Amino acid sequence: MNSNNEHPTKDYGDHPGHRWHGGRLARTQEESIDELLELIWTLREKGVTDIHSLLQNTSDPEARAVLNHMMREGLFEMDGDILRFKEKGEALAEGIVRRHRLTERLLMELFEMSEEEAEKEACKLEHILSPAVTDSVCSFLGHPPVCPHGKPIPQGGCCKKLTREMKPLIHPLNDLALGQEGRVVFISTRVKGRLEPLGSFGVIPGVVIQLKQRHPSFIIQIGETSIALDESIGREIFVKPV
Repeated sequence: MNSNNEHPTKDYGDHPGHRWHGGRLARTQEESIDELLELIWTLREKGVTDIHSLLQNTSDPEARAVLNHMMREGLFEMDGDILRFKEKGEALAEGIVRRHRLTERLLMELFEMSEEEAEKEACKLEHILSPAVTDSVCSFLGHPPVCPHGKPIPQGGCCKKLTREMKPLIHPLNDLALGQEGRVVFISTRVKGRLEPLGSFGVIPGVVIQLKQRHPSFIIQIGETSIALDESIGREIFVKPV
C-alpha cells in the first residue's frame, strides 16, 4: 500500500491558528516547521528573502530536510534563491508570529518578566495556543499593534472586527473615572507583604471597587467602607469595569 495512504496528510487550512498535524511528523518536527515559518517571516520583515540567509540564521541541523518537506506541502515556493510564501504558508507563519508577539507582551507587561524570560516562554507557548485563546489574550491586552520590541503584531479576527481602537478589557484601578466601579480581577505586585494588608481591607479578586477621589488622597470605596491608598498601589490592582 502506498505510504501516503497509510499516513494521510491533513490540510493546513486557511486560518492563521491552524498548525501542521501530518501523520508522518513527530512533535519536534512540527515545532521545527513552526520555527522556520517564523524565521522566514521575521527575515522578510528585514527585506531578506533568500534561502542562503535563512539557512545561516537557523541552528536546526535538519533545516534543509524540513524546508524540502514544507515546499512539497505547498507552504512556499522558490524563484531561484528567493523564497516566497504560498497562501497557506503565509497564514501559518502569520499565526505563529502573532502568538509569539502577543505572548511576549502578556508576559512582560502583566507578569513583568524580563525580556529574556519572556522570549523563552513565548517560544514555548507559540506552539500550543489555540486561535480562541490567542484572540482572548489579544482582547485582554487591548489589541496591541506592536510587540515589546516595536515589531508589528499581525491582526486576528478579533482585531478585524473592530471599527475603532479598543481599550483593554482589564486595566489598572487608576484608569477608572471618578465614581466608576470595577471588579478586581487580580493584583500584581512585587512588594513583599503588600497583598496581606490589602486583603485585610477587603481588596481581593472578585470584589467591586469604586474610585471616589484622586486628590489630595487616592480613595476607593468597597461597600460602605472608604479606603485611602497610595496611588502606586492603585496601579497594581487590575479591574474590569462594571
